[in-house]
Amino acid sequence: MDEIRRKMTSRINTSFTLIPSQKYRRSNRQFSYLSKVFDSNSHLSTLGNFKALPLEIFQIILRYLSVKDISMLSMVSKTVSQYIINYISSSSGSRRFLLQDFHKLELSDRSQDSAILEHYKSLGLLFKRCTLLLPTKERLKYIHKILAEVSCFKFSGCAVPLQCVGLPCYGLFLQALTAGWDELECHRVYNFLCELTNLSRKIQTVVYSKPGSARKLELRIRLFCRNVLLDHWTYRSDSAFWLTRILKPWPMVNQARLLYIIFGPISPQDGQVVWQKMIEGPTDESSLKDLADAIRLLYDTDTKEWTADDVISLIDELSVIPREWLLENNARLLILSGNSICFTFMASKAVNGRVFELAKLIVFIALVCEKELYCMDWAVKMMQKVCKVFSTPIERNSFLQSVANAFACIIMETMQSVLSGERDEDDRNFLNLFHLVHAQANFHKEVLYLTLNTLSL
Repeated sequence: MDEIRRKMTSRINTSFTLIPSQKYRRSNRQFSYLSKVFDSNSHLSTLGNFKALPLEIFQIILRYLSVKDISMLSMVSKTVSQYIINYISSSSGSRRFLLQDFHKLELSDRSQDSAILEHYKSLGLLFKRCTLLLPTKERLKYIHKILAEVSCFKFSGCAVPLQCVGLPCYGLFLQALTAGWDELECHRVYNFLCELTNLSRKIQTVVYSKPGSARKLELRIRLFCRNVLLDHWTYRSDSAFWLTRILKPWPMVNQARLLYIIFGPISPQDGQVVWQKMIEGPTDESSLKDLADAIRLLYDTDTKEWTADDVISLIDELSVIPREWLLENNARLLILSGNSICFTFMASKAVNGRVFELAKLIVFIALVCEKELYCMDWAVKMMQKVCKVFSTPIERNSFLQSVANAFACIIMETMQSVLSGERDEDDRNFLNLFHLVHAQANFHKEVLYLTLNTLSL
């Protein structure tokens, strides 16, 4: 009997080191049961053995998980990832993941707008992780196959594109999917999208046609490029990469036309590009801000594909689309583009001997500063900096004389318009004369301040 007790004690001691309570024994029995379901030889392999569960049970589990949670789960093992891919491809998975409430959004409630955008951003990350082991080409084919049933993701798939958030959702999806990919893979993505949408042919149609002759196509190109390819990136270098992909295949004159289509002013009524905006009269900052931001993006980003000369040539081409812009609008664009671009553009004119053009441009820069209450000393210091581009005192003095003559000439032209009775409904010419006279006075005041301060040093 004692021998039997010793054997039992020995068996118990080898099974458990400590038995603090009955509750702990139950949990250990439960663990022992689960160990039979999952392979206990390796902790890593146990996480990959969801295949021990019936597929129906696994899909029921997925219904209780958010898209972000499923995204994390997809990284557990190849088997789990494949199960999730199968679930996404199923009819129930498609109904759950491919939300299509793109048009039920009221202006007073943007919470639904934000929710569906966030959903597709999370979905992009899920697809990124699920297809991690596939080559880029195969990943894109699989993703296109899944998303093909969403009509609002197609180039011309939505009948009311201005009231639809389908393309922004698609853009956020692609941004999450491709974040961190190298440039070669992103090239493949762009080429895949171009082939899928026939984007290059559509761009060719609008850049070689008369501006405004294909308004609906211009609008579609603008919405696709902005909402899908350009607007969702966190880093400016990424935005510059995709904008470069869009622009670089084309000659400079067509690049400028395309830049205007994508970033130029649009009608608030129908969203279509307004081609006459820059030639009919002075425009406001809001009409030029997107163009200026795009130009600055190409100029400031460290990329070998755009030189300073390229950007200056692009501005030159842009300023004659569809015809030569008013100089005031040119000046406003340069100011919004920033100091470096403004100086480089003006220095280019100085080097190329276009002195009177440069002088007139300075007058209109002063006029914009006066109208928008910008610091006039900035305009004077910019002129001073440009003066240093001229190599001799004679050239500098000639340039300064041209600036003074330009002020007089432009003021006289505006005064003649006022005196001849050419008055519009809002007395634009008279108001422009008023601003011009004040701009000249404040500009020369800053010149005097600068001269006297220099002499007193």
